[in-house]
Amino acid sequence: MKICHLAAALAALFPALASASCGAAFCTVNTNWTTQSALLAPGPAFDVHYEYIDQNQPMAGGDKVAVGQVPHHHDEVATVNRNLVATWSRGFGNGWGVTVSAPLGDRDHRHVHNHHGEQIGESWSFTEPGDVRVVGRYQVASGGDLLNPSDSGVTFGLKLPTGRFTVANGDNERAERSLQPGTGTTDLILGAYRHQRRNASDAAWFVQAQYQHAVDSRAGYKPGAQFSADAGVRKGFGPGFGALLQLNFVHKRADSGSAAEPADSGGRYLFLSPGLSYAINGRLQVYGFVQQPLVRHVNGVQLTADRAFLAGVSGQLW
Repeated sequence: MKICHLAAALAALFPALASASCGAAFCTVNTNWTTQSALLAPGPAFDVHYEYIDQNQPMAGGDKVAVGQVPHHHDEVATVNRNLVATWSRGFGNGWGVTVSAPLGDRDHRHVHNHHGEQIGESWSFTEPGDVRVVGRYQVASGGDLLNPSDSGVTFGLKLPTGRFTVANGDNERAERSLQPGTGTTDLILGAYRHQRRNASDAAWFVQAQYQHAVDSRAGYKPGAQFSADAGVRKGFGPGFGALLQLNFVHKRADSGSAAEPADSGGRYLFLSPGLSYAINGRLQVYGFVQQPLVRHVNGVQLTADRAFLAGVSGQLW
C-alpha cells in the first residue's frame, strides 16, 4: 500500500471530541492524516501525541460569562486536560485495514458547589486510561493519475467501555459523568473520507465526516451522539518541512439519563487549526498544532478553552 493510501485511511478513523459540560475534552485536530502524508515507506503506522487544553472560560450559549454569573447548582471554574493518545494502524494490502487508539488522560477540575447558600469548593485530580477505539476501514482508489492519486473510503468500528466512570476525590465524591475518563458505554463509529496527494507540488488535501452514537447506557448515563467534519491541507516547503491547516467542526447532542446533565451538555464548535511538521527521515515525523475556536455555542453553561495545543510524533514501524 502506498503511503498516500495509508495516509488517507488514517485520516478518518477517529471522531473529533469536543468539550463536555464540566470540561473533559480532547483536541479535534486530525493528527493521523497530517502526520502520515509526508512519509515514504509502506507498513504498519503509529502516532503518539500530547494535548494541552485549559478550559477556564465559562460560556452560556455563544457568550462568554464569568464564573457564577448564571446561577447553577455547580459553578464550573476550570478544567485542565493533559491527554496522551497512542494510535496503531495496520493495512492489509487489499483495501482493508484496522486502527486501535488508546488515550491516557491527566485531568484537574474545580467547581463551586452551591449548597443552601454556602459556596463549597470541590476539586478532582486524576490520571487514568480512557476508552479504547477499534476502527476498521475499506478504501478504494477513486481517480487521479500517478502525480495526483486520490482515494476514498469508509470507516466502521466501536468505542469500547474500557475507561473507569467511578473516579472520586479525597472526600469520596465522584466526579460528574462527563468528567470521568470513560463513559461506560459502547459507541458505534461510522465515517467516510476522501484524500488526494499532488506529488508535483508536494501538497495534499483531505475531507472527512464521522458519526458516533452510544448503543447503550450505563449507570444512568448515555453520552450524546456526535457528528464531526474535517477538511485539511498540507504543503511541503524546504527539506522535510510541511505547513498544515485544518478546519474542524463538531456537533454534539446533549447527554441523557439520571446521571447526566442534559441542560448543560452538547453544542456546536468550529475550530481553525494551523500547524507545522518535520520529516526526520522517510519513516519518522514530528508535528505540532495550535487550535483556535472560531465558533462556540454550548447548551446551558459549559467550560471552554480559548485555545489548545498539540504535539506528537508518528511514523512507520518497519
